[in-house]
Amino acid sequence: METLCQPRNVIYLMYRLRCRQGWFVKETGGGAGVLNRYFSGQSYRTTQLGTRTNHTSWCVRNKTHEWKTPVSAAVRLMHAVRQGETVMNVFDRKTKRKQKNWTASRPDHEDFDYLRDEVAYRIADRVCDVSRKFPVALDLGCGKGYISKYLNKDIVETLYQCDTSEKMLEHYYFLQATNRPSEVPTLTFQADEEFLPCKDNSLDLVVSCLSLHWVNDLPGCLRQVWSALKPDGCFIGVMFGGDTLFELRCSLQLAETEREGGFAPHVSPFTDVRDLGNLLTRAGYTMLTMDMDDLTVNFPSMYELMADLQGMGESNASWARKAILHRDTMMAAAAVYKDMYGNEDGTVPATFQLLYMIGWKPHKSQPKPAKRGSATASFGDLSSAPPQSGQNKPT
Repeated sequence: METLCQPRNVIYLMYRLRCRQGWFVKETGGGAGVLNRYFSGQSYRTTQLGTRTNHTSWCVRNKTHEWKTPVSAAVRLMHAVRQGETVMNVFDRKTKRKQKNWTASRPDHEDFDYLRDEVAYRIADRVCDVSRKFPVALDLGCGKGYISKYLNKDIVETLYQCDTSEKMLEHYYFLQATNRPSEVPTLTFQADEEFLPCKDNSLDLVVSCLSLHWVNDLPGCLRQVWSALKPDGCFIGVMFGGDTLFELRCSLQLAETEREGGFAPHVSPFTDVRDLGNLLTRAGYTMLTMDMDDLTVNFPSMYELMADLQGMGESNASWARKAILHRDTMMAAAAVYKDMYGNEDGTVPATFQLLYMIGWKPHKSQPKPAKRGSATASFGDLSSAPPQSGQNKPT
């Protein structure tokens, strides 16, 4: 049994209960809590954060604190999607959760953490660049707590961590109980990134490391993060960009077209950097900072690359994926990969394009651009200005 006592006026006291179905969090205190979301005056809670049922559903809790009949998936989606927006389900979230649970159950799961560890360090470095202390922070899609081990109490006072995979969270509990505890007090719970169970204006910082590229409703997810942030709150995240694994994608497409007369998407679609900036602006963020970085990893062959992707839990989870990839197609793709992109030493590179984003929730203390027409000088007047001493007059 674990409790979180600070800050009591913001966060519920939580008990973490262990049951056969997995980890879930139960409310035990009063007040305005972070792990609580309101729609039309009523509280909707996910199955991971409330009563466990045999199927995925949300339960409605009225003012008398009595649990009603579970709400259907259609009603849940109606409340989750903002009016006027549409959601196209590209990814199978259920399959993705199974993939992450499977890779977390492997005895050699730590051998595949090298990519997320490196990217998590870069995210933590960006958090350290912000010259302020964050009382309450959330790691969205925390996995095994990759970011938490690079943070300290001077930056974050209390850190919440959530992920869809209960097996990933169990590994984090194990690390905390052994010889690698986190310096920052943390509370970990299971939740879906598409249905963020946080109250509005309750978080000072939200970070996300390589989790949002599996979200179907990315605009809605960014908007939920925006709503959960306090005014002048900060969101720092990273996700894979559109050129990620372009070598693997091209090789599989060429080989499958030659062998089978057509191709299916074997690499999941990713977001472009221009689209991501527009989505952040649409969600309401200000003072945006976007940068891009390419991380190249060399592998002995295409087979080792695909094995590592599977070990990372990054296998294809799109609804349009092909269930079977024939052996001769795989062999042809490996040959194409090595011939087109191979290095001189016989290895093959795999490119991971990283899109870093920083956005702030608006606040009156933030700098704002001057109003249109308020300028007192024009660039045209510069040509007629007298030259300074030691400079020639422009011709």
